[in-house]
Parts: sequence; structure tokens; C-alpha cells
Amino acid sequence: VNGIEIYNMKIDSKVTSRFAHNVITSRAVNRGNVSKEVFFDVELPKTAFITNFSMTIDGVTYPGTIKEKEAAKKQYEKAVSRGQTAGLVKASGRKTEKFTVSVNVKAASKVTFELTYEELLKRRFGKYEMFIKVKPKQLVKDFEIAVNIFEPQGITELEAEGTFITNELQNTIKKTFSEKKGHISFRPTLDQQRTCASCSESALDGDFTVRYDVKRTTPDNLQIVNGYFVHFFAPTNLPNLPKNIIFVMDTSGSMYGRPMEQTREALLKILDDIKEDDFFNFILFSSGVSTWKETLIKATPENLDEARKFVRNIDASGMTNLHGGLMRGIDILNAAHEGNLVPKRSASIIIMLTDGQPNQGVSDIHTIETDVKNAIKGRYPLYNLGFGSGVDYGFLERMALENKGLARRIYPDSDAALQLQGFYDEVSNPMLTDVELNYPENEIQDLTTNSFKHFYDGSEIVVAGRFVDSNQNQLTVDVRGEGAKDALSYTTQQDAEQTAQAFQEQEYIFGEYIERLWAYLTIEQLLERRIAATGEEKENLTAEALALSLKYKFVTPLTSMVVTKPEEDDSEDVIADKPTEGTDILAHVFMQKLLFIVNLTSIKPSFSLLLYRQRSQMYRGSQPTWYTSVDGDPHFVIWVPQKRDAICFNINENPGTVLNLINDPVTGITVNGELIGDKRTNNDAKIQNSYFGKLGIANKHLDLKLTVTPERITVQNGNEKMGFTWLDSVTLQQAGLTLIINRKKNLVLSMGSGASFVVVLHQVWKKHPLHQDFLGLYTLEEDKLSEQTHGLLGQFFHPIDFTILEIHPGSDPKKPDATMVVKNNELIVTRGWQKDYRRDPSHGVDIPCWFVHDNGAGLIDGVHTDYIVSSLF
Repeated sequence: VNGIEIYNMKIDSKVTSRFAHNVITSRAVNRGNVSKEVFFDVELPKTAFITNFSMTIDGVTYPGTIKEKEAAKKQYEKAVSRGQTAGLVKASGRKTEKFTVSVNVKAASKVTFELTYEELLKRRFGKYEMFIKVKPKQLVKDFEIAVNIFEPQGITELEAEGTFITNELQNTIKKTFSEKKGHISFRPTLDQQRTCASCSESALDGDFTVRYDVKRTTPDNLQIVNGYFVHFFAPTNLPNLPKNIIFVMDTSGSMYGRPMEQTREALLKILDDIKEDDFFNFILFSSGVSTWKETLIKATPENLDEARKFVRNIDASGMTNLHGGLMRGIDILNAAHEGNLVPKRSASIIIMLTDGQPNQGVSDIHTIETDVKNAIKGRYPLYNLGFGSGVDYGFLERMALENKGLARRIYPDSDAALQLQGFYDEVSNPMLTDVELNYPENEIQDLTTNSFKHFYDGSEIVVAGRFVDSNQNQLTVDVRGEGAKDALSYTTQQDAEQTAQAFQEQEYIFGEYIERLWAYLTIEQLLERRIAATGEEKENLTAEALALSLKYKFVTPLTSMVVTKPEEDDSEDVIADKPTEGTDILAHVFMQKLLFIVNLTSIKPSFSLLLYRQRSQMYRGSQPTWYTSVDGDPHFVIWVPQKRDAICFNINENPGTVLNLINDPVTGITVNGELIGDKRTNNDAKIQNSYFGKLGIANKHLDLKLTVTPERITVQNGNEKMGFTWLDSVTLQQAGLTLIINRKKNLVLSMGSGASFVVVLHQVWKKHPLHQDFLGLYTLEEDKLSEQTHGLLGQFFHPIDFTILEIHPGSDPKKPDATMVVKNNELIVTRGWQKDYRRDPSHGVDIPCWFVHDNGAGLIDGVHTDYIVSSLF
């Protein structure tokens, strides 16, 4: 592609006792006659930690080094200041993160990229699963996936499948396993990779999944190697416990339509799976709280039929009284236990589903967390499901972890009902409660979590630790739990010799795998505990996780990997960071592309715009801060990803001017913005500051209009008009319109099937002599706007490219001029910098761009006055 040939790509996975060590190697050659940029672009599981990366160019290797984030800060700021992607690793899907790096390679030169990552494979539904993303983006002469599995317990089943596998490709998957070893190979020829016989496009684009399980002649397996141990516990053939399950469901207005349809669909399927010995109830919360029954009800056929009728009639409207709904559910479950309404030997569970944030009743999240924890008192787990992008995922995760549960994101796609049902299936078959795995305290140190509220059929408990005496070679473990019929008490012993005998097939084993497994599990659990911790406890957990991350060279949320490029490459070092789930305000932007940002802050009141054509994350702070934004100076900034550079330009107009930002004749959506100025004229400035004081968003097909100012939000639907202030917390659902107002922060709007919008309120000090409040606008989901979209911003939703020629000194010695070829125009542009406040809200970081003079003349279609309109609508 473009003169760059990837001639070899290998994904080599070695799995030893569930711990996977994966190496992705890609070799490319520049077939062109000039230097070209070569990209290494792979997706890896979110659950994995990168452990190594290197580039080898013409025999010289450039390694990545893992450092504490703070220690990598200077390289990080260099990368950002040059307008580069500050992080090489970005969340890219439900299960994956994308790792991207590029380097300039001379003509006829070769480059080898090598990325290593590790993860502990989890057991779900009775199988371990390893997920490999396959997307070479071109035909590769020598392409191979090789998976070697070694399990000392023995392998009982092994399977591999790919979403892209055709009948012809199916024959290229080679699979063998016997006793303790398993092997999978996928090595398609060039012709087998083609989408058709005469095509040059690759059919290799999708998920490749390996699943397997091990023999279980005993309930557990204990392994000891070089002073470390790992203990796997997964008993089979135990009867399931009856369960007492409370479903706490959000039925606020934002759940209206498809989300509620999918929730009803999932609940009806769950009711089909509930067993007759189970007890259950439904709690619904919106502005108020309602219950199906006042107590837990046994799942008799008659009660299940009545429950189905109830579920079919659940509807959505109103606000979000999350606290009231959750506390009602906890009270009913507590009362059932205290009144002996449920079997003594049973497992109790609360599953809560919400798509928004609390805005009715008790809405302070810290109060909600405290009340819930005090009410549950550790007696049963709370599972929180966050539906869609409007949730505060960090809050849901903290609350679940504090109550021995977990949080899970439900993506608002066509399979949302299956996601909900799939989560229920994971917890629908409890076998044991209050499981404790006890190890001799005087022999073991640095033990991972060893007590578990529930053990579910098809899962596995994993505990690891290290011996006080590294030469110790035997261990006795006592396991206890409560089963359906009686208490479980089980003792197991193991010594290092037995492990060594089980590990005679040395070629399948990599390094000190048990030690690394212990480190991986320890770091994972420390980071999890850190989520709900505060103060000194959080500091201690952070320090411990950081020390282990650095020692074992894991890229975790506390470390960064600095990738050093060749000196002749004109780019600086770049940084690989580990993204974290739940730090976003709009949840990976609906997993769509963030189209552009008009983000305005009170540093300098003026308007600035940033157009991004790549996935982005937004994260929650005390104020609505956005991961990718440019604030301050009055410039439009257009990011051009293929150039890894940006173009910026001014629009200088007087207060009161209304600009057409977006106009889509197909969907009927228009967005206009009215400029305001400072409270008084700045006599020292030739050009006065201007920024948005009013926005008008309309859908003419639906006869809907939304007017937003820093004081009020007005919705007009035909002749009907409603008004709100920024002091309101509102969820409004009407035909074709969803509006969520998050008090004094932002509003989220979607109209019909078109794009969604986020308007951010920026407030300044009321007595400021110069500045006043203003607005920011974000547009999401570009694919829902048509190709005919135009406007001052809308025109840049379509791809744009440019070429820079003849760089020469300008009037400012620090800012060279150049000739830019863009849209068949030759423009004189100046290299400048704009402020990026995403890392440092007070001072910002300079990012470079090519400045187009004269109100964007030659870059924008027509002239800027073509975009002036007479009114907001």
C-alpha cells in the first residue's frame, strides 16, 4: 500500500497454565524511491498489559522503555507540543485497545516491529478464551497465527474460529491437541487472503478466537515454581444454589424507545431461564420508585407468567432516582433474609441497569455510595450495568467493587439485549457462597485476593502468592465454602517435584511464568482496589502497583512506554499509555468518531474549534473537561490525521453575527451560532475577541428547534414551547427528540436519526470586568449526517489533504512561512502554535499548526461571509 509492503506478519502466542505471552511481529519494506512513513497498527485485548516493543531499521534496534508516567512527562510533552498523538494506545472497541506507531523508512529499507503483551485468560461458560484481532490491511506474503498451549492438568477441548473465516479459509486452520499440549496454526496463502480471485484487498479483517478447557479430576490445581505458587479452583458436579435476584431497572425518559425495547427483550429471555427454586422481583426507578411485588416472589410458572406481563408493560419516562430504586431493592432483599422468606442456603444478587446519572432524590454520588454500602453490609454482590454513553461509569464501578460485585458496560448496539442476557448467564448458576482459600500465614506473603462472595458454574477462582522462604517446595491449602446442601471443606497439597513432573514439556513454557502471573494478578487487583480507595490507602495502593509495574515491565495506567525513534526521523519520542475504562463523560463517544469540537474556555474568551477524525476518549472531571480539545485563542483548528498535523484559521466578525456551522439538507439538521464579544471594547486590540453566546440547533423535518444560551435552554416542537435553566437536571424524551440536561455542566441532544450534540456551559466570574459566560458545541456520530453536509464546520467532515512546499523565514523569526497546496489553491501560510489545555487547564501546552490567513480564504469553500446568516433559524 502506497509503496510499503508488509511481507511478513506473525502472531505468536504461548499459553502456560492460562497465562498468555503474545508476540506480534511485522516486517515491512519501502518499495518506493523516496523515504516513506511506515505504520504499525494493531489491536490488543483491554485485559492485556504491553511488556515490550521495539523497531529494527536496517539492523539497528530502537527499543521501548517502560517508565513511571511522571518520569516520561518530558518526552510526553514533546510529543504533544509537536501535534503528535500523545498516546499510542487508544480504546478502540468493546474488547480492544489500538496500538499505533510510525517511523520514516528510507527507500529500499526494511523495518521490523515487535510488540509483546501478556494476560491471564479468564474462564467463562466453562472455557478459557483468547482473543486476537486480525487486520493486516493488505495482502501479506507470509502471514501466520501460531498458538501453543501447555496445561499440566491436560486439555479436554480446543477450538478456533474467526469472524472472517470463509469455507476456503476454514481449511487453513490447523488444530491438534493431546494430553497437556495444544497447537493452532493459521497460515493462509496470498491467494487465500484475497476477497476474490482477482482482488487485491485482504479478507483478513476481524476476530480470531481460541477457546479451550482443561481436565478436572480434582476441584483444584496447585502449582509451585521457584518460590511462587498459583492455585486454580473450579469444582465441577456441584448442585447449583437457589438464587434470590433483584432487578433494579432505570425507566427514566432517556431509556425510551430502542433501549427499553432491548431491556424488555432481555428480561423476557431471562425469565425463561429462571429456575423454580429461585426468588426474584423487579424494582423500577424514574422520577419515583415502583415495585412489581412488595417482597421477593418464588419463580413458580404462575408467577413467571405474571412477571412476563409486567415486563411487557414497562415504559420509560421521567427523571433518574437511582438512589431510591437501589435502596428499595436492598431493603426488600434484606427483609427477605431477616424474615426467612428465602432458603438459608441460597445466593443473593442485585443487578442494576441504568443509562444515565442520578438527578432526582439523592443525587450526590458519594452519598449514594455510602448509603448503599451501609445497607448491603457485604452480604451479597451488587452488579451495575451501564447502558450507553450517558452513565458515570467510574461511579458505577466504584459502587459495585465496594459491594463485592463488578460493573459492565452495555453498548447501545443491535445486540444490547444479548449483552444483557449474556451478563445474567454468567451469574445465573451460583455453586458456592463465601468461598475462602486459606494458606499458612507464616509461609506465604503477598497473597492475591483469597475470599470470594460467590463461585459461579463455568468460572474459575485464581489465587497466587510467594513463599517467605523461596526455597520452600510444598504447600497445604484449606478451601471452605457454603454449597446448596452443606458446607464444603477441602484440603489440597502440592510440592515442587510434582509440578516439575507435570512440566516436562519444557519447549512450551516461557520464563518465570508463575512469577509473572502472580505480578499480573496482583497489579490487576491493586488497580481495582485503588478505584474505590481514598487518601493514604489510595497512595499506598498506587505505590505498590507502580513498583510492580516497573519491576515486571508492564504498561499499566501508572506507567508509560517511551518509544525512541531514529535521530534522522523528524518526530520526537512518543508515548504508549494504558487507557482506563470508565474515565469518560460520554463513554468513548458512543464508540463512534468524535467529529469536531468547538470548545471554549474562560482563559481567553474567544472561540476555537478542533476537528478530529479519529476515535477519542472523553473523561470526567469536576467540570466537563474533554480529552481532545483546543481552548483559548480565536482559531479554528483542523486536525489532518494522515499528515499528523493541523491547519488553523481565524474568523473575525462582530458580535451579533450569526454563522452557519452545519447544514445537512438530507437529515434536515442545521446548527447556527451567534457571536458575542467582551463586556467592553479592548482599545489596545486591533481585532476584538468573540465567542459563542447563543446556539440554534434545528431539524426542519421534525419541526424541532433548540435555542441554547448561557442562561436558558428552550425547546420548540411545532407550536409547543418548553423552557429550562442550567440549574435544572432534566431528561426529556419526545418523538424524535432526546434531551438530557446535566445541571450547570452540559446538555446532550439527539434529534431523529441525525447526529447527536453536546453543548457545554462555560461560566466565568460574574464580576469579571471583561469576560462573560459562553458555550461550547460538540458534534457526535458523523456517519448519521449525509455527504451533502456543509457549513463552516460541516465541510470539514469530508476528508481533506494538503502539501507544504518552500518553507522559508517569515516576518517572525520563530514562525516560518510556507506555501500550502490545498483544494487546488496555493496559499501562503505561517507556522504557529495554539494552546492545548487538555493536560494543563491553567497554562496549556503549545501545539503546532499551519495558519491560513484572511479568514481561511482558499481553505474554506467560498469566503467566510458566505456563512453569515440572518438569524439562528
